[in-house]
Amino acid sequence: MTKTRQNRPTATAAPRWAVRAAHVTALLALPSGVWRLLLGAGFLAGYTEAGYAAAGIPGWGRVYVVALSLATELLALLTLGLVRSWGEVLPSRVPFFGGRRVPPRPVTVAAGAGAVGLILLWTPFTLWWSLPHPDMTALGATVAGFLYLPLVAWGPLLVAVTVSYHRRHRARD
Repeated sequence: MTKTRQNRPTATAAPRWAVRAAHVTALLALPSGVWRLLLGAGFLAGYTEAGYAAAGIPGWGRVYVVALSLATELLALLTLGLVRSWGEVLPSRVPFFGGRRVPPRPVTVAAGAGAVGLILLWTPFTLWWSLPHPDMTALGATVAGFLYLPLVAWGPLLVAVTVSYHRRHRARD
């Protein structure tokens, strides 16, 4: 069976607001990611020495925080696929699947589920400043709070971009 290649997107272009929201979403993970990379590099980054050790960051914890930072940013960058052509037709350089149309329904379901998960994960973070952080310095807790706060907007922005994607592709589904 030969695979058919479709080299151009078939949906209408994403609205400008959705493109901007997708780009903002990709940037939201950067502040906390940079902070975690500092932790992975051995900086206390607001932790007390005891708190840094208790968080399990020395040793394999460093690998974990670096991997978490990279994974988080890659997931945030996937939002761009909802407004770019590679979210409709896989680039030809992708082995085995390059040039094939991306089915919109699974994309919409995955993005919607991801958005709900992000809302459930990050909305409680708004309570950060009302909780004690004995493993961090006062300044460190404040800075970490502000670096993670943008993640609260990730879920709602992903919902908006996903709804835009769904509306543009519902006729094809």
